[in-house]
Amino acid sequence: MSLILDGINSPADLRKLSIPELVILSQEIREQIIAVVSEHGGHLAPSLGAVELAIALHYVFDTPRDKIIWDVGHQAYAHKLLTGRRDSFHTLRQYGGISGFCKRSESEYDVFDAGHASTSISSALGIACARDLAGEDFKVVAVIGDGSMTGGLAFEGLNNAGALGRDIIVVLNDNTMSISKNVGALSTYLTDLITNPLYNRLKGDIWQLTGKMARVGKRIRGLAGRMEESIKSFLVPGIFFEAFGFRYFGPIDGHNHTQLIKTLKQIKEFKGPILLHMLTKKGKGYKFAEQDASKFHGIGAFEKINGMVTSSKKVPSYTQVFGETMVQLAARNKKVVVITAAMSIGTGLTTFGERFPDRFFDVGIAEQHAVTFAAGLACQGYRPVVAIYSTFLQRAFDQIVHDVALQKLPVVFAIDRGGIVGEDGPTHHGVLDLSMLREIPNIVIMAPRDENELKHMLKTAVCYDGGPVAIRYPRGSGVGVPLKQRLKLIEIGKWEIVRQGSDAAILAVGSMVHPALKAAQKLSKKVVDVTVINSRYIKPLDDDMLRDVAGRYNHIVTVEENVLAGGFGAAVLEFLTTERLDKVKVTRLGLPDRFIEHGPKGLLLSKLGLDDRGIFSSVLKELKR
Repeated sequence: MSLILDGINSPADLRKLSIPELVILSQEIREQIIAVVSEHGGHLAPSLGAVELAIALHYVFDTPRDKIIWDVGHQAYAHKLLTGRRDSFHTLRQYGGISGFCKRSESEYDVFDAGHASTSISSALGIACARDLAGEDFKVVAVIGDGSMTGGLAFEGLNNAGALGRDIIVVLNDNTMSISKNVGALSTYLTDLITNPLYNRLKGDIWQLTGKMARVGKRIRGLAGRMEESIKSFLVPGIFFEAFGFRYFGPIDGHNHTQLIKTLKQIKEFKGPILLHMLTKKGKGYKFAEQDASKFHGIGAFEKINGMVTSSKKVPSYTQVFGETMVQLAARNKKVVVITAAMSIGTGLTTFGERFPDRFFDVGIAEQHAVTFAAGLACQGYRPVVAIYSTFLQRAFDQIVHDVALQKLPVVFAIDRGGIVGEDGPTHHGVLDLSMLREIPNIVIMAPRDENELKHMLKTAVCYDGGPVAIRYPRGSGVGVPLKQRLKLIEIGKWEIVRQGSDAAILAVGSMVHPALKAAQKLSKKVVDVTVINSRYIKPLDDDMLRDVAGRYNHIVTVEENVLAGGFGAAVLEFLTTERLDKVKVTRLGLPDRFIEHGPKGLLLSKLGLDDRGIFSSVLKELKR
């Protein structure tokens, strides 16, 4: 039997279907998403929850003439299947395949590139204003949700959109991850309502009256309580968004095709800022994702039948080691607190939150706030550790400079996913952090050679009084070294010689130390004897060792999993020039001046020449010159 999905080559085909056929199509799309993600990994739960929404939007609006902007893009797998990428969907997130996020170069239906949250409203408003300036006539729809409404940029966009009064539709996909009590959500807005004297006097009078009704008093009180919660959930969001200048509709069932299509058709005819609030189930249609939406938010390959992850890694990840070490440090020091930006699982802090709930802060998708919040804690004598992915820390650059480094506050930045991250691609590769942070005064920057050194760096960082410390470590498993439970301090700014040689020196940073060691072993077979140095401090540099190396060798090779522009190698060159030691030949290995595509991490590093083979070839080639 042919599938309905097989006949959908564009949204034009979709608009020919009946409502019952759309219901069947939703199931077929979910099956396709589950099948592909189970093989290669991806953002499963968010996209499963937005299937009906994607169908309804393309069914009602004249895409691609009308513009649909998906926030983040990890909710948009159904959108990809409906817009001409059905036959290539099996290549999702694979090297040379389609992106896991929306990508303008991939399809005319992808209006705006996005891998970071909370950008849809601002970008949609810009598109709407451009439309009006050009005298054009099309609809602009921003789809936001899955935590993105906790980001300050979303509210900046709402505020400006309401003030300008442009014709724009915002669809809030509320899957309990966006308007959440636990992560700085809109529930606090209820305070004004429930503390209002008139409201409470009326409530008290009713409560007193029903208490005197022996037979029906309890039933009326129960009904009143349920009505109170219903009034809050339905009334308050509307008041909130209308205060921003939006006309509010909802909430409606985001999985009901009939209601969705009817509502979208109605609001399509309205002018001005419109907000449609819809309720969905994250992970809809796959019971394991429904039961554990956080686990299946972004997941590797898994067994469809039981939802079990197929990976059999025995070596702990850097993230896991970080989380365990933070528990160890917090048990000894009551001033240690941790902060995460809606990534408690992703940064390995779940156990910390369970053990020390009073010292664990999840601030939502609000990296800027996380950093300044940490600065406030540090002002009062606490040792905040801010755990954020490298690519997301970019959003808080000004706060690091202005609120932390300028005041020399002892904030520790645990920068997870430093370097190439793999299938999530250019929006998520953490390859700018060394360059971004190195220019900031007062900051110390470390990168561990392995998971054991990460533990000692964390100990060093929380004990350092001289200002902020950034520790940058990669995604994935460690190298498999033994983990020492007794933590020691690492002298600030001191490197480590891990292999002694006579012909040249390789200065390797963090994740590049072990590939450099392997390359050195291969070079020894070519009768080339190379020193390998664990350059674990990017700032400050080990000036004494660097002077010694420059005087001892004719050739230095720097290796970093960071862009070459402004990175570690650039710091070495600057130092040698300043010290008038620039006669030594320096070769810098790192990332080129371009955004790196998505694909398996090992494959990408190989193509970039940053695995042991690439380092071996580069060193041998330079020495032969």
